[in-house]
Amino acid sequence: MIKAALLTQLSAMKEYFDRSTRVLEEKDSNYAPVSGMLTAAQQIAHAAQTVEWFVDGAFAAAGFDMDFERMDKEVHAVTSIAAARAWMVRACDKAKSVIESHSEADWEAPFPPNPIMGEVPKFALFFALADHTAHHRGALTVYSRQLGYVPPMPYMEM
Repeated sequence: MIKAALLTQLSAMKEYFDRSTRVLEEKDSNYAPVSGMLTAAQQIAHAAQTVEWFVDGAFAAAGFDMDFERMDKEVHAVTSIAAARAWMVRACDKAKSVIESHSEADWEAPFPPNPIMGEVPKFALFFALADHTAHHRGALTVYSRQLGYVPPMPYMEM
């Protein structure tokens, strides 16, 4: 039951993200509202990277990777919306695989003490992941509007 719910939540998260950001084109890859902010491609890459980061941290012996400087460099290296979207596909495929490869009991087990999630059940990471991804798709809809696009509603086709 938990695994089915996690797969549904992951699928919805990706669908809402894709729908909200689909108006962005490859030519918009390096757009940022202000110098020093993440570009459109980097926003998508960061969201994808965070999907991997959460699911990797759930079962890694060392816990969550805290090398934020390295992760920031990886995101800043992305200059293509197509490449960033491909990363999101890979990240969500990996998350699906991690969900399926662990038991219900694994997902109900609490995290060991850690500074990111606390000692909540591991399935709670998907609530944090959905919230984080929603934050970035929201930022990207602002980028879209600044570029003159009208992003669609994330939750349904109109």
